[in-house]
Amino acid sequence: MNQGRTVFSQLMSFLPVRDFRRIVQRYDGDSRLRGFSCWDQFLSMAFAQLTYRESLRDIEACLRATGRKLYHLGLRGKISRSSLADANEAHDWRIYADFAQLLISIARPLYVNESIGFDFDNALYALDSTTIDLCLSLFPWAHFRTTKSAVKLHTLLDLRGNIPAFLRVTTGDLHDVNILDEILPEPGAFYVMDRAYIDFARLYQLHLAAAFFVTRSKRNVLMERRYSRPVDKSTGLRSDQTVILTALASATAYPEALRRICYFDAENNRRLKFLTNNFALPALTIAQLYKQRWQVELFFRWIKQHLRIKAFYGTSANSVRTQIWIAVSVYVLVAIVRKRLELRASLYQILQILSVTLFEKTPILRTLQEIDCNSDLYDTGNQLNLFSL
Repeated sequence: MNQGRTVFSQLMSFLPVRDFRRIVQRYDGDSRLRGFSCWDQFLSMAFAQLTYRESLRDIEACLRATGRKLYHLGLRGKISRSSLADANEAHDWRIYADFAQLLISIARPLYVNESIGFDFDNALYALDSTTIDLCLSLFPWAHFRTTKSAVKLHTLLDLRGNIPAFLRVTTGDLHDVNILDEILPEPGAFYVMDRAYIDFARLYQLHLAAAFFVTRSKRNVLMERRYSRPVDKSTGLRSDQTVILTALASATAYPEALRRICYFDAENNRRLKFLTNNFALPALTIAQLYKQRWQVELFFRWIKQHLRIKAFYGTSANSVRTQIWIAVSVYVLVAIVRKRLELRASLYQILQILSVTLFEKTPILRTLQEIDCNSDLYDTGNQLNLFSL
């Protein structure tokens, strides 16, 4: 099985190459830079992600050192810093954004039956963003503050599998709440988000679409209690109330009743107040749903720690977006491989093994199954392990 093929080549065989070519044709990608195709660029950048390359010079040196193996890796163009830099500038970043979305559509069904830690049947999503700081003099297009540039990664994370169902890369000055306008609500699904997304007009659109939201309440939100339900205070619950908004603007934007749940977090010694439009679930379940929002924070920390999205190989908007979307593609690809090969190892362990075995001619299943057999050999310390056991 796969005799004579490198691990890198076997890994890339899980990608839908025909679909990638159709996307390239859609944006007329390969006409802009002849001799170094979009596929050559994707493979080079994916190699950089998998082996933690720090610069274009680093990528060039490592790939050229492999000599004749490049052809068998699928690379047809000549590898050089200039050709890769030109490709990052010229090839439309939307090619890689669309390809990442395609991979996401493949990965999500593979994880549809994943447990979220407690009995819950509905789709569950966590919405948040992370800011990637940039140098103002090098990235003047990435507007954020007067003394700093940045890009934001807005993510709607499917908590069954930690696969991003929706992802947008914007400049740092875009307010988080505006992303709600771009999300197509899924009826019956639950959307968990923090206080930055409280905009009652937008939340009401979720409500009208038969979707549910769970968010933290702000102190300055004016509400009037209409009804109180009994709660078991030994669970941490303090109150479960039906409320209406009393400020004119808020009440006009969201004219129906809301549910306010107060919960005391003994572990962190703080009182939390949640707002939701769901009146059917037990109050404690609503609190548990909000706790799951932490998964999107772990996702951001994980990809910043294990993927190359904090330091960039180019300074243009196209280059930055290209690198981020290819990094997302690599993340989702490894998640697909993990499921299709039925591996129990975490993504962290798989990435670590791949980083040192890409050019070995060993069946990829045998290479990665050894992690499962010897998992105690890979002490990850305080690493953030998505898909951990």
